Amino acid sequence: MTIVVENIGKSFGSLRAVDDLSFTVPDGVVTGFLGPNGAGKSTTMRLMLGLDRGEGQTDFDGKPLRDHAHPSRVVGTHLDARPFLPGRTARDHLRMLATEAKLPASRIDHVLSMVGLTEVADERPKNFSLGMAQRLGLAGAVLAEPQALMLDEPANGLDPQSIQWLREFLRHYAAEGRAVLVSSHLLSEMQLMADHVVVIARGRLVADGTIDELVSQRSDVIVRSTDSARLAGLLRASGGTVTEEADALAVTGLATDEIGRLAFDGGVAVLELATRKASLEETFMQLTGDGQQFAFGEAS
Repeated sequence: MTIVVENIGKSFGSLRAVDDLSFTVPDGVVTGFLGPNGAGKSTTMRLMLGLDRGEGQTDFDGKPLRDHAHPSRVVGTHLDARPFLPGRTARDHLRMLATEAKLPASRIDHVLSMVGLTEVADERPKNFSLGMAQRLGLAGAVLAEPQALMLDEPANGLDPQSIQWLREFLRHYAAEGRAVLVSSHLLSEMQLMADHVVVIARGRLVADGTIDELVSQRSDVIVRSTDSARLAGLLRASGGTVTEEADALAVTGLATDEIGRLAFDGGVAVLELATRKASLEETFMQLTGDGQQFAFGEAS
């Protein structure tokens, strides 16, 4: 199941919340959906699912979600931490969802056990903590064993052990050939969870690729030597970009083996030579810049 988003867009009055956005959510990997507050992530997800009217189209396995006989078997969603009727128990909430997909009661019991809610299955979710509500939302999303998942901030309210469980669960779910799209503000966790990321700012696409691709573009090489000035000249003459940092040089445009050879040929002793990888958080900040919007009433 591959999800293809083509030229979707939406405005709220004069605010362009999502602007001609296109990307693909491939199967077999977890795709992180990143952007500052107000970037348009939640609005994008709603447009993809047909919950909001807007421009463009999103195809799930080649056609819009509305054209599938059983949408819940196509994509499972969890976009709101508390999408529950206050008087309905957790089990009844899942029973209602199971009706559309014609699922047996045994499936309800299975997902309740899977997310650790068996003991509170007959309690009302209005009394649940945020973490418990997130677990129930995930149970509803995977209830019909859909071919894709779309989750908006599913780790909010979870303790570290639960976040680790969620990470492993989603990676396993994707490894079975399914598409998984997850938004999150926990960038360090997303670096562990996702293989592919889509980054937006002010409703526009700013990056789309694997985490390794995005991070490597902003990585450099740190080198310390006995003669920084001479080495810097050699590196620049060979096409490297050199920035002085305390007692070291930060180099881009040249690989570690190239730098080592240049230093050896130039008679400069190297004391340290290492690749410095940017974190996803550093990369995200560079990509989005001033893309955060703080005005009241803007969509996230």
